[in-house]
Amino acid sequence: MKARAFAYARPSSLAEAHAAFDGADGDASYISGGQSLVPALAMRLQAPQVLIDLSAIPEMRGIQLEGESLRIGGLTRHAETLTEPLIRAHAPLLAAAAPFVAHPAIRNRGTVGGSVALADPASEFPAMMLAMGAEMEISGASGLRRVPADDYFQDLYQTAMVPGEILVALHVPAAGPRHVWAFDEMARRRGDYAMVGGGVLAERDGAVIANPRIALFSVGPTPVRARNAEAEIAGKALDADAIAAAQRALDADIDPLDDAEIPAAMRRHLARVLLGRLLRKLETC
Repeated sequence: MKARAFAYARPSSLAEAHAAFDGADGDASYISGGQSLVPALAMRLQAPQVLIDLSAIPEMRGIQLEGESLRIGGLTRHAETLTEPLIRAHAPLLAAAAPFVAHPAIRNRGTVGGSVALADPASEFPAMMLAMGAEMEISGASGLRRVPADDYFQDLYQTAMVPGEILVALHVPAAGPRHVWAFDEMARRRGDYAMVGGGVLAERDGAVIANPRIALFSVGPTPVRARNAEAEIAGKALDADAIAAAQRALDADIDPLDDAEIPAAMRRHLARVLLGRLLRKLETC
């Protein structure tokens, strides 16, 4: 199949992008890297009248340290997260997840903003935004607003954004010298969608873990924050008893569904195994 014919617009500002969307009466799609949208167009899962290319909007480019947070422009390519020094220094969990995202050809095209805007529950970066406590900078009819990751992911492919809004940038609290982190996933082959994956960011004072944030993906309709598991390790040393308690508590955090390939019970088991691996990695940071 091939995409239905569509008009093409390449605005040079957020205002022009919103005007193009409004001019199409909402029958339009934004495109940044096209990692997911282009296949959807080819299969006619989406068939907008107008395709609005965001690649020329300067506000969506660049990576800057702003006070105590790192601003990552929505057009930042996946490949840049592998090598960008500011990301490695201040958002190390994102850098740790980057090698697991698909394959080099996709990482060269896909954008961080596009991935988080799509909110695929099996993708690495949306879940890592949750683990890092990021805020989403969103442009809409009333200007710019920021939404915490905890409030952003609402249901399967549904976020706090409304039609016509644009994810401009991600604001990630800068990691400091006390932070420790770990990322891992289980997939049948490297680059495939993970059967289960996750990341942990926490502070460590001696042997004691503080303010842990654990986020998993491929375990439900959205990225999932494992708050019950977090409570089992907060303020404690990561010994075998604490890790086992967190693994038991994880059952209350996730609600995976049966699907044609993986039963829910298997995903639960894999999630517990993965969490154990992540927490043991924190011990060695």
